[in-house]
Amino acid sequence: MATTSDIKNGMCIEMNSKTFSVVEFQHVKPGKGPAFVRTKIKNLENGRTIDKTFSSGEKIEIVRVERRPYQYLYEDDLGCNFMHTENFEQITIDKNLITNVDLMKEGQVVEVMFHTEKDIALSAELPQYIEMEITYTEPGIKGDTSTNSLKPATVETGAIVKVPLFVKTGEHIRVNSQTRDYYERIK
Repeated sequence: MATTSDIKNGMCIEMNSKTFSVVEFQHVKPGKGPAFVRTKIKNLENGRTIDKTFSSGEKIEIVRVERRPYQYLYEDDLGCNFMHTENFEQITIDKNLITNVDLMKEGQVVEVMFHTEKDIALSAELPQYIEMEITYTEPGIKGDTSTNSLKPATVETGAIVKVPLFVKTGEHIRVNSQTRDYYERIK
């Protein structure tokens, strides 16, 4: 068993017989009173994010997880279907458990997180940077480049991301999958 001083981003913990992933945390030492840890945790069963405050030194139960490479196949009414890249085993994961699911392309390899003791899929994580093709964006106005202006662009999966004015339809870009931010243009 661990304490609140061991909390890190991405760590999986068990509370009330449910599995949670730590999205962000902050150790707080106020001028008066005891220290505490303010966290934002994501329920890995339904995808909801909640705020939870722990007293400093409180015991928490860490869940051992394993990450395995899976290839995204398709989406149906049950969720997103994946295939293990080595043994070709297929699994289905609820769309709510995948962050930025609309950026996922067919055939893309993602990391699926498994609960090691129960051997159940908890969530799927996209690679940090994803290459996408711009299918539609408004043309930039000539001479409007003096500021860091952004415009909406539709990518090949149908998701909308903000890109600089110089990016045109048909170009390939790299997008940060966690923040949905434009990273760079690919030549």
